[in-house]
Amino acid sequence: MEYVTLNNGVQMPKLGYGVYQTPLEETARCVLEAMEIGYRSIDTAQAYGNEAGVGRALEESGLHREELFLTTKIWISNAGYEKAKASIAASLEKLRTNYIDLLLIHQPFGDYYGSYRAMEEAWRAGTVRAIGVSNFYPDRYLDLTHFAEIPPAVNQVEMHVFQQQKTARTYLEQHNTQIMSWGPFAEGNFGIFTHPVLTKIGEKYGKSAAQVALRWNTQRGVVVIPKSVHRDRMEQNFDIWDFTLTDDDMAEIAKLDVGHSEIVNHDDPAFIKMIHGLKIHE
Repeated sequence: MEYVTLNNGVQMPKLGYGVYQTPLEETARCVLEAMEIGYRSIDTAQAYGNEAGVGRALEESGLHREELFLTTKIWISNAGYEKAKASIAASLEKLRTNYIDLLLIHQPFGDYYGSYRAMEEAWRAGTVRAIGVSNFYPDRYLDLTHFAEIPPAVNQVEMHVFQQQKTARTYLEQHNTQIMSWGPFAEGNFGIFTHPVLTKIGEKYGKSAAQVALRWNTQRGVVVIPKSVHRDRMEQNFDIWDFTLTDDDMAEIAKLDVGHSEIVNHDDPAFIKMIHGLKIHE
């Protein structure tokens, strides 16, 4: 496993296991299987509705808490200082832990300034080891960095071979904020699992197109959190450390960038209305 060092000195695995859209009743099994394979970083969120399943797995795994890196996120309906503070306590209880390794603001909507103040307070209290944001595009990210007393350690954004986030990456690097990729497989868009460029590159190393897509991100210093409920795919996603893409490989993959998302549009009023309607921890 390779690691990155966040701007506050905390070490984070480059490869984690995500539980987005994993049903609560399946979450504990999936996370336990991921841990058996070797994953030590788990990414969940209040909005996923499965923090309790992650907590159960953490408790049943037999691993020491310090062996694991746990990420969760504050949802929009919990935005604002008081609500965020209460939601952090609720997440700690569901996760069955006395600290969270990385706490993120899930979306750049609602009173995320108040949320960030609550997160800074939690960091000072030791219940959170690192804080950051998710889905903050350069304008909102830069605004928050000027507001924050503790600079964001991470920005989790959509990043994959077809959406390479070149502009965002420039600003994040300037401010020493770690890039974390959600959707490293583009949610199956663009025929990623059989894409001819990725497949051809993978054939040289005995790897799949999916493994090449993950290695491309990690080789660029990006943290990835692929998700699967199938053990064989979890194992395949974990098996990316025994090969290195060449400069020519990286250059070919760079050509795949379309420069925008085919998954979600944060400027779409319908999307904003939809996510504001999702209520949790109430």
